[in-house]
Amino acid sequence: MEMIDFRKYQGLGNDFIVIDARKYSANTVSKFKRIDNKLIRKLCDRNFGIGADGLIIAFDPIENGDILMKIYNSDGSEAEMCGNGIRCLIKCLMDSNDKQINNNLVVETKAGYIQASIKDSQITVNMGCPITDPTKIPTLLQIGKHGIPHGKLTLGEKQINLYSVGMGNPHAIIHVEDLTKVPLSTWGPLLEKHELFPSNTNVHFVEVINREYLKMIVWERGCGPTLACGTGACASLVVTAFIGMCDYTTEVELPGGSLHVSCKSLVSPVFMTGPAKFIFSGQIKIVSL
Repeated sequence: MEMIDFRKYQGLGNDFIVIDARKYSANTVSKFKRIDNKLIRKLCDRNFGIGADGLIIAFDPIENGDILMKIYNSDGSEAEMCGNGIRCLIKCLMDSNDKQINNNLVVETKAGYIQASIKDSQITVNMGCPITDPTKIPTLLQIGKHGIPHGKLTLGEKQINLYSVGMGNPHAIIHVEDLTKVPLSTWGPLLEKHELFPSNTNVHFVEVINREYLKMIVWERGCGPTLACGTGACASLVVTAFIGMCDYTTEVELPGGSLHVSCKSLVSPVFMTGPAKFIFSGQIKIVSL
């Protein structure tokens, strides 16, 4: 039975358990790399575990990055990337006085290299270029006139315009006139596992307040409703801007707070700026990894 240190962080209310595997023996590190999804679900359980939207484990980099991040949803599935999660990891490393961390760093993720910079309490992440190739998102939606996968879908008695963009992970975006009228608990899981998305998808409902201000709510793949989604905010800006409904730099308000998001084109990087905050730390006994 081994004692494992953890720290818990949140980015706009999107909360994560962070474990730095680099401090443990090679044998323990190899076990962390094969962590069981039942254990992940137990750790993230809000009644019987620590409680979180996801688990982040930091490893030594494999190639040219400063650190390797693996991130898991609360249902035990592995995610490619997470905008709020990467800010939480960076904040954790800063708080730990990690000597390898400076104001500019590169994080290795399943979605590729992610660059981040730190200024005061804000962390800016270069989220990379949006993915619009349907086969790479992946989605069965086809490219529409704006260069973004698009289709129409009937939910209940309502027909919606559905867009999809990848930010290292898949996203579905639906524009609505009033977020308060969205039946998130019904539409969210229906779209998450819809046949149009072979790998399932994150789901975002977006209300355009003005050209520089969007509001959105989130149904996160593998988690359900969450207070924020950084990659989702980026995907929502991309879609909304390139169909002409907002500017290329906007504030995106989520239930847990706001992010500043900007992009220039469908083939240029999306930049996301926001905070991450420490919640608490502790130790857990893990019988087996």
